[in-house]
Amino acid sequence: MTTLQVVDPHVHLWAPGTLRYPWMESDAVGFNGDVTPVKKRYAPADLLADAGDAVQVLKAVHIEAIAADPLAETRWVQAQADEAGALKIGIVGYADFSQPDVEALLAAQCESRAMRGIRQILNVHAKPLYDYVGRHFMQDPTWQRNFRLLAKYGLSFDMQLYPAQMHAAAVLARDNPDVSFVLNHAGMFVDRDHVAGWTAWRDGLALLATLPNMTVKISGLGMFDHHWTVESLRPYVLQVIDTFGTDRCMFASNFPVDKLYSNYPAVWQAFAQIVGGASDSEKAQLFRMNAERVYRL
Repeated sequence: MTTLQVVDPHVHLWAPGTLRYPWMESDAVGFNGDVTPVKKRYAPADLLADAGDAVQVLKAVHIEAIAADPLAETRWVQAQADEAGALKIGIVGYADFSQPDVEALLAAQCESRAMRGIRQILNVHAKPLYDYVGRHFMQDPTWQRNFRLLAKYGLSFDMQLYPAQMHAAAVLARDNPDVSFVLNHAGMFVDRDHVAGWTAWRDGLALLATLPNMTVKISGLGMFDHHWTVESLRPYVLQVIDTFGTDRCMFASNFPVDKLYSNYPAVWQAFAQIVGGASDSEKAQLFRMNAERVYRL
């Protein structure tokens, strides 16, 4: 079997015991199911071990993991990156733009050489099972004003939300043309029990795709399809690529979260099978080049 070379732009490195992650301290079971199996240290060596011989991870991007102390998290990941040898690691840290003193945190985050962007989870849903944050940050004037600091510090924004929030996301992206936006997890198509859910996701993607500063990560699909197959993922993967084009999509693993539903080579081989008919240049964009460009790796 040929080794698949990838740049993985969505992994979570964490160290419970060294850092605190409040979500790991809860016994609540969310839509991800029982996450107990992943409540343990996950460092670059663990990522490479999961990849094995089937996948060669050339570079990776750590996405903030909802740590209690986001600055300590970034500094820990930077230390991991310094020791990762040939594996180059970028960091997307956390900041809460609703806080009046957020600029001090942004400045401190940027002291880490691998810092590339910020993610503040925005997911709001009427069903408590799917609701992450319980408030509409994008409607908050203070949040909107502080969000503009991203351009000042040269940071991108990883945007995690649901289809119902995509119109507000489009306004935000239009108002911040100098910020590079990365839509997480293919737009998190959550409302799958009616046609309107698909329509909202499809049309929301189409709206976001009109914005030149918006790219998308095809990842985390197992969170809503715990028993996925290549064929169950195929329509979502192809819809995203058809909407954004191969030059603005990137495949990602969402490990170790998606380790709950599969293994690392299986995720990447599924992507490879779905786009098996693409050209070599298109595959290079999807698996490596777009992530390198967007995250400046």
